[in-house]
Amino acid sequence: MSPTVVLVHGAWHGSWAWDRVMPLLFAAGVSAVAVDLPSGRSLAGSVGDLHADAVAVTAELHRHESAVLLGHSYGGAVITEAGAHPSVQHLVFLAAFPLRSDESCVHAAVDETSGIDDTGRTGLGSGFIQHPDGSVTLTPAVARACLYSDLDDATAAWAEERLGPQSLTALAQSPHEVAWEVTPSTYIVCGDDQAVHPDLQRILARRCRTQLEWPTGHSPFLSDPARVAALLTELATGDH
Repeated sequence: MSPTVVLVHGAWHGSWAWDRVMPLLFAAGVSAVAVDLPSGRSLAGSVGDLHADAVAVTAELHRHESAVLLGHSYGGAVITEAGAHPSVQHLVFLAAFPLRSDESCVHAAVDETSGIDDTGRTGLGSGFIQHPDGSVTLTPAVARACLYSDLDDATAAWAEERLGPQSLTALAQSPHEVAWEVTPSTYIVCGDDQAVHPDLQRILARRCRTQLEWPTGHSPFLSDPARVAALLTELATGDH
């Protein structure tokens, strides 16, 4: 039986992020499911953290004998921890953070990034709106510039309307497990990414067994879902 593709969204997003990818996987005969992370939902005045997110993904993995596990952006930190589950056959990091045990998304590869030039880029932090419950949201202008730089206006507006809060705590935590050290993995660098610098991605990509680079912005699941689905189909069916 082919592995199930388990999709993990990044910060500020939800399972809706995969709405353009899932139908293509189903059409190819690939079983797939998208997980909603607790760190993106306010719960009784507080928000979840990285480890709660990993628990949520692990709960989904318990339902599958084998899985290809993809994490986008912050979701890479989540699958770094949750991907230690024995059902996971392959990890996919999409413009994501395959963290070490002493790293967080905020402080990833600090010793290796001093030479990266951010000139002319809009920083995500410039659009942070912090809330009393420990979450942060993004201003529409920064979301558009950083997350959806290569999307048409209609798709970008559709996505912006669905963005929610994100736990700052989760972005500053380190994983309890480091699955990419023992599980086969693929890193996809998004070469035109305005949210996570492509040079940082190239540094992080060296931690994975296979590296690919796509000419997309930060959200290829919306700008080029066929490319995302094709790779996942290859990994799930063994046709690679």
